[in-house]
Amino acid sequence: MDPCPFVRVLVGNLALKMPVAPRPAGAGAGVHPTTSPCYCTIRLNKLPLQTAAAPLLPSDDMTQGPAETGALAAAFHLSKADLDRVTAKPSLFVARSAMLKVAVYAGRRGTTCGVNSGRLLGKVVIPLDLKTAVGKPIVFHSGWLSINKRGRKASAVSGSAQLNLTVRAEPDPRFVFQFDGEPECSPQVLQVQGGMMQPMFTCKFSCRSNSDLRSRSMHSDPGSGSRNWLMSFGSDRERAGKERKGWSVTVHDLSGSPVALASMVTPFVASPGSDRVSRSNPGAWLVLRPGDGTWKPWGRLECWRERGAGAAGDSLGYRFELLIPDPTGMGVGVSVAESNVPSSRGGRFVIDLTAAQPFGRSGSPGCSPRGSGDFSGGYGLWPFGSYRGFVMSAAVQGEGRCSRPTVEVGVPHVGCAEDAAAFVALAAAVDLSMDACRLFSHRLRRELSGTRSDLLR
Repeated sequence: MDPCPFVRVLVGNLALKMPVAPRPAGAGAGVHPTTSPCYCTIRLNKLPLQTAAAPLLPSDDMTQGPAETGALAAAFHLSKADLDRVTAKPSLFVARSAMLKVAVYAGRRGTTCGVNSGRLLGKVVIPLDLKTAVGKPIVFHSGWLSINKRGRKASAVSGSAQLNLTVRAEPDPRFVFQFDGEPECSPQVLQVQGGMMQPMFTCKFSCRSNSDLRSRSMHSDPGSGSRNWLMSFGSDRERAGKERKGWSVTVHDLSGSPVALASMVTPFVASPGSDRVSRSNPGAWLVLRPGDGTWKPWGRLECWRERGAGAAGDSLGYRFELLIPDPTGMGVGVSVAESNVPSSRGGRFVIDLTAAQPFGRSGSPGCSPRGSGDFSGGYGLWPFGSYRGFVMSAAVQGEGRCSRPTVEVGVPHVGCAEDAAAFVALAAAVDLSMDACRLFSHRLRRELSGTRSDLLR
């Protein structure tokens, strides 16, 4: 399998120093500017804006050394197409280059009528040459910069507000997979490499009763841990009424051997008095991998429907846990992703552990355990096993739209085809959860029902 080139740009170690102004006296005395909260908005070209807090450092500390706060402020991920756009030769009307723009505001975060509620203190613009970042890590800046309203990059000057930040880019190659149909239609999964696509897996969707699912294994073993997992997650929550249950997706390699399984082990049930799946009573999937002649649990996905406000609409809430083996054989769940995807327009399901690691000035890849600045002596017991940095993402379409998920998986997390298949099964489960969490007043497609009587009214 050949990966696709990706580059990620990381911004961190934010800190702010402001000159001390005389405090006003009398009744007009207000909040001193150096005591009000500050934050930064960070944008790379036309990628989505990100916001992060900018902690204030004591203004009497005039040392110009870089401030190591160890916090990641923003991360931008660029595909080969993104890189081609920002590294192309300038045209007559468009200057193509990557520009990182950081604006510093005083006050609390938020907007009023679409305008930032904070007071603009200044801006910094840093040009980035991303051509070399495809092959090796590079640090574009690390240290203090004076900020001004015009946003020009300037060296640190005593007596002016100063922003500390570290900006680095590093290669982040990924395997990319594309479903050639909707998961409930048992599609092929193609690997994408540049303009080429080749079959990699096949998916088999089925809609069965929970009793059938609990009795299913590669080679039946009454004492196997996989059976205990399926029974423990699926037996206590079944009840009559509005529910969606019994869905599963099995991923096969090109030889026809099953290499991953996503099984709905907790039904998606409407909360009492409503027609929606609530956060307090989510549905759940178990993602399993083959091992020792049976299925072994790898991860657990919970999904529900978040109630939206105004034009935002509802969203699909999700929580994903990796199941770390323990002496009991049942595994310990470690949450690695929790967020939501808009139900109407869709979005991305993402597992990215970059923010969980200390952010240093090193240009070493964030997924490397030996990278200086990424880990310190206290991180010998990394709670996520071998999962570091960017892990995976999957595109999720909104309700009622034809969904053919695209899955990206970080190269360090794929050692064999079975590794990639587990992420493909997880992506299918997330996509199907968009349907499982639809309002129960809506009709589902025939493919999602086991029998004609299961069609929802």
